[in-house]
Amino acid sequence: MHVAVSGNIGSGKTTLSRMLARHYNWTPKFESVEFNPYLADFYNDMERWSFNIQIYFLNRRFLDIVDIRKSELNVIQDRSIYEDACIFAPNLHDMGLMSTRDFENYSSLFSLMVSLVQPPDLLIYLRSSIPHLVANIQKRGREYESSIRLDYLKGLNDRYEQWISGYEEGRLLVIDVDKLNFEENPEDFSSVTDRIDAVLNGLF
Repeated sequence: MHVAVSGNIGSGKTTLSRMLARHYNWTPKFESVEFNPYLADFYNDMERWSFNIQIYFLNRRFLDIVDIRKSELNVIQDRSIYEDACIFAPNLHDMGLMSTRDFENYSSLFSLMVSLVQPPDLLIYLRSSIPHLVANIQKRGREYESSIRLDYLKGLNDRYEQWISGYEEGRLLVIDVDKLNFEENPEDFSSVTDRIDAVLNGLF
């Protein structure tokens, strides 16, 4: 089984993925952040590095999905392949931070890749407001994230909502995380797992 956790920067994807992996004894597949060779450069100069970073993420996530489907493990993935092409790349293009030539090239490559893989059995979307995202980003204190623009986060949030409203690739669970603290409050985490259990019972 393949479960993917999606959501904007700072929505709590990695934390929830880690907790769910432990709870269900799933194998976690985390997004490569600390070893991303483009991330710091991208946040300092988005226009220069937008195409590079999107190709890097697309390649890594495609390889992850290939590995997931080859294995016989139950895997939970931090962020899905769809978010790159449906949210991040078009947002950069609309903001004038990725050229039309690069965006079309990227989109063509994505279409080829996604035609060769299966969607996740369950997609969990973490819905969050901008203030909540900013608070989480500041709390974790990653230096390269200190220069993230608010208009960039807002553009991503708007696109997430558009994407989720039309998501038809498979089962979907939307969790509003603004009023949840699943990391520190066991009741909040239980409310999340209860909803996941209800969906998973329909998968088998």
